[in-house]
Amino acid sequence: QVLLVESEGGLVQAGGSLRLSCAASGRTFSSYAMGWFRQAPGKEREFVAAINWSGGVTYYADSVKGRFTISRDNAKNTVYLQMNSLKPEDTAVYCCAADRTLSERRTVLRAQSLYDYWGQGTQVTVSS
Repeated sequence: QVLLVESEGGLVQAGGSLRLSCAASGRTFSSYAMGWFRQAPGKEREFVAAINWSGGVTYYADSVKGRFTISRDNAKNTVYLQMNSLKPEDTAVYCCAADRTLSERRTVLRAQSLYDYWGQGTQVTVSS
């Protein structure tokens, strides 16, 4: 069992930055790929970014590529999402998720259905 707890999100103006963190319980954090997903009102949850177990492989949704950066610190059992140049369309509830896999495959790390554990989510609101 892995418990994931996201940091508090917040309200930020368009063009601003925000960093989310997700702390994981347990001693096997480095065995998990980690992902960030988001769900905007009235929309389905979508993939944002993912990072493999070592931090050496990352993937991003096209909508955030070049603006968001996912990283992890296995010593601290924490994954981060640095969000820059935020846009109103980035407004959503952001969730982190853990997938017990050593895979580096894009299709695996982007697949919501393969993630085993989910955080409760944190609201990010970007004002125009």
